[in-house]
This record gives sequence, structure tokens and C-alpha cells, in this order.
Amino acid sequence: MNVLLFSLLILFCSLAAGLLGSLTGLGGGVVIVPLLVLVFKVNIHYAAGASLISVIATSSGAAAAYVKEGYSNVRIGMLLEVATTLGALYGAYLVAKVSPASIAIIFGVVLILSAYLSLRKPPNIADTRPPDRLAAWLRLNGDYPTPQGLKAYTVRRVPLGFLVCNVAGILSGLLGIGSGALKVLGMDQAMETPFKVSTATSNFMIGVTAAASAGIYFHRGYIDPALAMPVMLGVLLGAFIGARIMPGATTHYLRALFSATIVVLGIEMFIKGMTGKL
Repeated sequence: MNVLLFSLLILFCSLAAGLLGSLTGLGGGVVIVPLLVLVFKVNIHYAAGASLISVIATSSGAAAAYVKEGYSNVRIGMLLEVATTLGALYGAYLVAKVSPASIAIIFGVVLILSAYLSLRKPPNIADTRPPDRLAAWLRLNGDYPTPQGLKAYTVRRVPLGFLVCNVAGILSGLLGIGSGALKVLGMDQAMETPFKVSTATSNFMIGVTAAASAGIYFHRGYIDPALAMPVMLGVLLGAFIGARIMPGATTHYLRALFSATIVVLGIEMFIKGMTGKL
């Protein structure tokens, strides 16, 4: 395979990953890393480095559109970015101390667990509950557009969401992904924000998380411009397309797409890590 064909294939696959990442809040990196490792046989550290660059592009491409349309909760994003950035720096530090096979196994387990949790329905609790004092004090409650007009929502369990996002940051630095899966779950399941708000806010956050660890990857020589460039361009284009599609998308189908994609990739990565075929 010549260099031009290789770059075009990566560009096309990255576009699909960026589209999926934008629609589900995954950030594209969760698809890019397994794709580069399993299909294109790229070293997992270099795949993670290219993925981090693509995650920054995804956030830049989709986040602005979601903020403009009223889906992203910027106050939640700014708060949780503190947790994810601190975690990302620690995760990137661990990269040199963890073997590629172990990283693949961790990646697989995280994806499968994320798919399971994303399919769990939140408890059907009456809307008459008193407001969460911490969320109200931080002014995290908000509203988002629906076909019937703006719909208000109340944020819950802020400390738990902060903890989940800190873990997401560690995994982001270690695995080279935006950890959008865990961020979405932290907001959707722990903090009870609507799924579309969670995915849009995740897209707003992932660029900062990825940038925190990308510097360490660059310092260690794990970012190859020839690989990162087609990945970044494809993901960026896919993110713009996804931002246009999301307002009319159905939450049920987004959850199904989210889960089906990451469980398949998770199983593949786990098997490759266990057998050492990376």
C-alpha cells in the first residue's frame, strides 16, 4: 500500500469516526485508536498520539456548533474540565510505565463497561424532588431546545460527576482518547443531565482534556505528523457533519449506536491485548 492510498483510507475512516464521535460525545478517539491498531497495524502509542490530536479537532469542530444551538452546558463543562485535566496529566505520565498489551486490555474493559452503563435506564424519579443545593449554588441547572420548545432540567450529584470525570481524564491520558464515553455517563447517569446535553457538553470538554495529555505525548515522540494530519482532517469534517445531524437525531438510537460501536471495539481490543497480538 502506497503512502497516498494509506492516507486516503485513514482520512475516510477518520471521517466516519468523527461523525460517530460528534453524535455520541465519544470524541472520535475511542474509534480511531482501535481502528489504527487493529486495521492499520499502527503502534498503540502512536495511534494514541494521533487520536489525541483528532480529539482536539473534534472538540473544535462540534463544540462551537453545540454551544450556539444551546445544547452544551458551558458551566458544567468548565467545572468538570478541572477534574479531567488533572486526571489527563496523571494518565499521560503513566503511559511510559504501562505495557501496550495492558493498555489494550484496559481499553477493552473500559469500552465494554461503558456500553453496559449507557444502556441502563436512569431511575424514574418524580420531578417534585427539591433542587440540588450544590448544583443550584454553582448555577449548573439549565435548559435545552426540543421540538416542543426549551425544556428545563436539574443537575444532581455534582461530586459524583466530578469523580467520574477525574477517572475519565486519567483514562484519556493513558489511552489517548477524549474519554467521552465516561464523561457522557458521568453527566447522563450520575448528574442526570439529558443525553443530548451530556454529549454536547462532552464535545465541549474533550479538547481541553486531550490537549493536557497531548503535550506529554509530543515530548515523548509519540505524535507523528504524517499520521496525525489525515486523522485530524477526517475527524474534523465528520464532527461538523455530526453537529448538523444531532438536533434531529433520536436519543434512543444515539444510545444504541453508542453502545454497539464501543462494545465491538472493546472486545477486539481486549482479545488483542490478552493474546499479545498488537
